[in-house]
Amino acid sequence: MEFKDYYEIMGVKRDATQDEIKRAYRKLARKYHPDVSKEKDAEARFKEVGEAYEVLKEPDKRAAYDQLGANWKGGQDFRPPPDWDEGFEFRGRGDAGKDDGIHSDFFDSLFGRGRGGPGAAHQRSFNMQGEDHHARIAIDIGDSYAGATRTITLKMAEVDEQGRVVTREHVLNVAIPKGVRSGQQIRLAGKGGPGIGAGKSGDLYLQVEFHRHPIFRADGRDVYLDVPVAPWEAALGAGIKVPTPEGSVEMKVPPKSRAGSKLRLKGRGLPGNPAGDLYVVLQIALPPADNETAIAAYRKMAADLPFNPRAEMGV
Repeated sequence: MEFKDYYEIMGVKRDATQDEIKRAYRKLARKYHPDVSKEKDAEARFKEVGEAYEVLKEPDKRAAYDQLGANWKGGQDFRPPPDWDEGFEFRGRGDAGKDDGIHSDFFDSLFGRGRGGPGAAHQRSFNMQGEDHHARIAIDIGDSYAGATRTITLKMAEVDEQGRVVTREHVLNVAIPKGVRSGQQIRLAGKGGPGIGAGKSGDLYLQVEFHRHPIFRADGRDVYLDVPVAPWEAALGAGIKVPTPEGSVEMKVPPKSRAGSKLRLKGRGLPGNPAGDLYVVLQIALPPADNETAIAAYRKMAADLPFNPRAEMGV
C-alpha cells in the first residue's frame, strides 16, 4: 500500500497552521468540485483533497498522522505499526464494517475499516502511545562505581495547541545507576514522545558512553590501566601502589615480569553481580641518561649484561 502524504496533496508545509490548511482546502475544493471543474480527474482529486483535509483539520488526528508519517515517504510500501489500533475508542453509529468507498485503503487502514468503518471516523477519539526516543549520555567512569545524578537538556518533539509538532527543550535529572556499562541503555519511562488522547507517553532510552579517561579504560565490566615500573622492579619483584577509580591499593609485582604482563585485581572493575576485574598492564619505564652517574650505570650494564633485545627477531 502506498503511503499518502496529505501535506503534499493539500500543497502546504508540514508546519502549516490550521488556518492555512483550511484556506488550501477551500481553494482546492473549488478547483476540483465535480459539479464545476473541467479537470478530467476532478472527482478523484476532490475525494483525495477531502480525505487529506479530514485528517489535517483535526489536531488529534493530525498529531497522530505526524508521528506515524515522520518515518515514511510517498511511494514506499506502507503497513501500519502493529500497535497502531491499541487504545482506539469508538462512538460509532451502528455502521461498523461498512465501506462506502469514500476513503482510500491507506485512510481505512489507519482510521476506518475494521475500526468502526469510515462513517465512524468522525465519531471517535484517538488514544495512541507516544514514540520512544533515543539519546546518548556521556559520564565519567567513576559515576559507574558510585552512582550519580546528572542533568541533561534534550530537544524533544511536542504537539502544540494547533496540533503541530514542535521542538522544545526539556531539562531532565537522570539517575546514573551503580555499575552501568558503556553501551548500556538507561530507560526513563514516560519521558519520550507525548501520547495522543489518553495514550501513554513513550519512553526515553539513554545510551551510556564514558568520557575518555587519562589512565582508565573499560571493556565491559573489566577496567584496564597501564602502570609504569622500573626495570629492577620488573626483574626483581616489588611492592607498588596502583591507582584505581576507588583509590590506590598495594599490589605485588612478581619477579621476572615483562612489559605487557597483566596483573589482576579481582572485583576491582565496574560493580555488578559479579563485579568486573581491574587489570594492571605493566610498562617498563627506563631512567633517563641525563647525568654522568646514569650514563656510567648504563655503560656498566652494557658491559656486564650480554643482552640483545632483538634476539627474538633473529637479528
